[in-house]
Amino acid sequence: MNLIALPAFADNYIWMLHDGARAVVVDPGEAGAVEAALDAQRLSLAAILVTHHHGDHVGGVDALRPRLQGRVYGPRREDIPQPCDPLDDGDTVEVLGLRFEVIDVPGHTAGHIAYFHDGHDPAPILFCGDTLFSAGCGRLFEGTPQQMHRSLGRLAALPGDTRVCCAHEYTLSNLRFAHAVEPDNAALADYTAWCQSTRARQLPTLPSSIARERAVNPFLRCDVPEVMASAAAHGAASREGSDVFAALRQWKNEFR
Repeated sequence: MNLIALPAFADNYIWMLHDGARAVVVDPGEAGAVEAALDAQRLSLAAILVTHHHGDHVGGVDALRPRLQGRVYGPRREDIPQPCDPLDDGDTVEVLGLRFEVIDVPGHTAGHIAYFHDGHDPAPILFCGDTLFSAGCGRLFEGTPQQMHRSLGRLAALPGDTRVCCAHEYTLSNLRFAHAVEPDNAALADYTAWCQSTRARQLPTLPSSIARERAVNPFLRCDVPEVMASAAAHGAASREGSDVFAALRQWKNEFR
């Protein structure tokens, strides 16, 4: 199975999985990049997976329907272009012979979901939309800090080798903030050097992995003393995880 990040807009990735004949795409915000990839590799479009309702994730769905030989799947509690098979936490979707579990991850939007395939050929896959980014997380447009903290906790509990397929190339920007939060984190310094070299070659920094994110992502490290201290210096109400997270998220919103 081939996993490809298709660049779209300024910094989006539309993720494509294909077996050499059929493909599934995740969050097609625009159709052109998907159509070009399908044509270049002579693939049919077997399914579309949607994580949330924002236009840069669903804008290409209707334009792709003439090529679609399967279904569109998306969160039940969000306004997704219809027809769309609605999904709730704990549901499963089978595409290209792969079984994906639906994980409810509210925070960025109220009904945001993620898709997790617990396979080991070569590693599990997580399509997490705008909930988890490498070294960062999504803004809270509709959810609360408590919701997002719980959502990220669910993702952080996945197997360490899980490939984290985020929907934006925000990594270098996120790393600058992560260094401000935890300047003595050696894993963060090593990862930053790798990401800078990778982007210099115009390659994606993604997918990341859950193990890497546990090591470098401040939003998954709200129980680490240095992260707690930085959050406290920026107004955290307590050392509780959700309060640490809330202070970090507000700090990140204003970080330049």
